[in-house]
Amino acid sequence: HRTELYEEPPSGCWPIVYSPDYNITFMGLEKLHPFDAGKWGKVINFLKEEKLIADDLIVQAREATDEDLLVVHTRRYLNKLKWSFVVATITEIPPVAFLPNFVVQRKVLKPLRTQTGGTIMAGKLAVDRGWAINVGGGFHHCSSDKGGGFCAYADITLAIKFLFERVQGVSRATIIDLDAHQGNGHERDFMDDPRVYIMDAYNRYIYPGDGFAKRAIKRKVELEWGTEDTEYLQKVQTHVEGALNEFKADIVVYNAGTDILDGDPLGGLAISPQGIVKRDEVVFRAARSRRIPILMVTSGGYQKRTARIIADSILNLHGLGLLGKERAACAVGSSSVDQMIRDSAKDFSNLALQ
Repeated sequence: HRTELYEEPPSGCWPIVYSPDYNITFMGLEKLHPFDAGKWGKVINFLKEEKLIADDLIVQAREATDEDLLVVHTRRYLNKLKWSFVVATITEIPPVAFLPNFVVQRKVLKPLRTQTGGTIMAGKLAVDRGWAINVGGGFHHCSSDKGGGFCAYADITLAIKFLFERVQGVSRATIIDLDAHQGNGHERDFMDDPRVYIMDAYNRYIYPGDGFAKRAIKRKVELEWGTEDTEYLQKVQTHVEGALNEFKADIVVYNAGTDILDGDPLGGLAISPQGIVKRDEVVFRAARSRRIPILMVTSGGYQKRTARIIADSILNLHGLGLLGKERAACAVGSSSVDQMIRDSAKDFSNLALQ
């Protein structure tokens, strides 16, 4: 199928993907979940205040259509989301069960579909630019036929399958999942797929405790309650380097959950804000130094101070030159010019080799 998600973004923008439609607001019901359902917009506002970005410099996310979602999801699963009580169970907001489904579609599922579209778009951007950040997404508990843990669409699986099917030269992916919870959705989806290497570091005692899905993890880092910065960062550094050395990937999908933050009611770990910023730096450095394109999604993180930490992390990556030092010019057609330059360089080096 043709998808709008892979169309070139307009000129002058960074590979940072967002839409105001990401944010979930209706009649205060979103306050019944410990989740800050407006965190994505807050991240963008902090980045604007720091003059890193402006509205016309970010890529506007588009909603994933049913046709896009069917690249991974079963029709049966998508039909199930037409029942409000199913969505209430997945999002863990019980009163949603009593809302008419057209309200649930517009106020809960549309934001999640738009974030999912954003992850798919960011996958293509990462390959084109070397990096991309979707300010939302990271719904790592959802697989092709089952949602849960606030995750209704399998955006990580979708982004990878889209790349495998539509982008030449992308046939191997590494998922680095550093959310506090085990990423059982993508693990179930890629269980027997040798093209996908999964590293997952998580609190071993909390949701989802999916023993079957753990069989898909190539590098399992099971953490104890209350793990702190020093031990955590050392493990992340060792295993990220190990993962990228062990498996030659064409894309890294980095699930950068901030629910590892000290005091998170669901994560049970004790990482400081500085520790989170450092963690993201470790992952970006490892991927960028090997010239592997990296796609980052923001995933879980349930406290009010989370948005500021994500923004600080992006500012840090930029300050260190890990996001490409200059504003990425994305003038219309520039990627095709880049491609021509790359191709002619390749031709030239092939000639030199002959």
